[in-house]
Amino acid sequence: MRCFRHVLFLCNILTLFSLLYVFSRFSSALEETDRWREQSQAGHRSTDTGLSVRKTRGPGGPHGGLQKCKSVSDWSPYWRLPADVCGVNCLMETSDGDGSSKEPPDVRSHLAVVACGPRLEETLTMLKSALLFSNKPLHFYIFAENALQDSFKNALNSWPLVVRRKFNFTIFPITFPKENEKEWKKLFKPCSSQRLFLPLILQDVDSLLYVDTDILFLQPVEELWTLLSQFNSSQLAAMAPEHEEPRIGWYNRFARHPYYGRTGINSGVMLMNMTRIRAKYFKNDMTTVPLRWGEMLMPLLQKYKLNITWGDQDLLNIIFHHNPESLLVFRCEWNYRPDHCIYGSNCHTADHQGVFILHGNRGVFHDDKQPAFRAVYNAIQKHQFGEDLKFLLEPLEASLRSTTNTYCGRSSHLFTKRLKQSMTGSDL
Repeated sequence: MRCFRHVLFLCNILTLFSLLYVFSRFSSALEETDRWREQSQAGHRSTDTGLSVRKTRGPGGPHGGLQKCKSVSDWSPYWRLPADVCGVNCLMETSDGDGSSKEPPDVRSHLAVVACGPRLEETLTMLKSALLFSNKPLHFYIFAENALQDSFKNALNSWPLVVRRKFNFTIFPITFPKENEKEWKKLFKPCSSQRLFLPLILQDVDSLLYVDTDILFLQPVEELWTLLSQFNSSQLAAMAPEHEEPRIGWYNRFARHPYYGRTGINSGVMLMNMTRIRAKYFKNDMTTVPLRWGEMLMPLLQKYKLNITWGDQDLLNIIFHHNPESLLVFRCEWNYRPDHCIYGSNCHTADHQGVFILHGNRGVFHDDKQPAFRAVYNAIQKHQFGEDLKFLLEPLEASLRSTTNTYCGRSSHLFTKRLKQSMTGSDL
């Protein structure tokens, strides 16, 4: 009996040691799994996002010089981003080289523009207007055809150091789905439909302000950026109406497709919460099944390509017609166009507040049809960084006084109302 108890005791000891060994091996396996998971997640972030970057030491030190994309995988279910998007063609410039990249990421306003053809100078003038009046740092995402990329980089890097400390910029090539590349490129104007794919390309960017090249800021960019905080839980984009006056509206009189609201929306200034855009399943008239943004664009083009006149703007109108709860409509002073004054003033909030953003669509910055619009463009284009802004305002007011024989000229005091207020806070 005593022998049996000794044997039982030894068996219990061996069992205990065995359990301890198994537990230690299990703990090690868990730790190894955790390490693998962390590495996998880190690897996923560096390879599957749309804008992963790494620092490279350049003449400006660890925070200056060139930064390049690592790699980019699928940015939609139905095509791959071309290999040349990363490497030579995907360039991020830190414009100051003195540590401004240490700014918290949520401090900057993120501004995107798409430029093709003869749009270099117009785009640079738009970017200059953003810098002249903004008090917070900016990040520019410039989508440009190959022939313009070096010109953009050289021009932006030539601006004075005090200006370059206020912004960073990234240059991307124009990229469309391979199987329908020609259709997307010729839709409305060359490259304009690139804006539809920004949420899919810039997968690491949470929110973005897209503007056309023919935009001039007369108010700090961050004032519009704050509208993001006014989005309710369902809203994921903000735009202005195409018209305030239905009697002269285009969509309500001529459109052969669905459009948003009474008069449609204008996409020349578009504020986006891109995280929400990527996550949402959108109602549509192509299937009873809601579709994600990237799944919806190609079928939408195929269904309506014979019925749309204004290209990607029409597609956005169709999308938000079926998803009106997803759109915040901001006032017309944030997207003031010739239509607001050519037949008499019909942007009544601008009559009181002034014009915040001037949109020179239909080429009015470069012809004589609307001399008041052209006067503002010429004044900002000719202004030199570092000069007192009164040297911009005084000749501009003189030029605008000579345009009062036109309807828009009679409203031109609205163009300088906010500009005067913006001047008081600018340090450029």
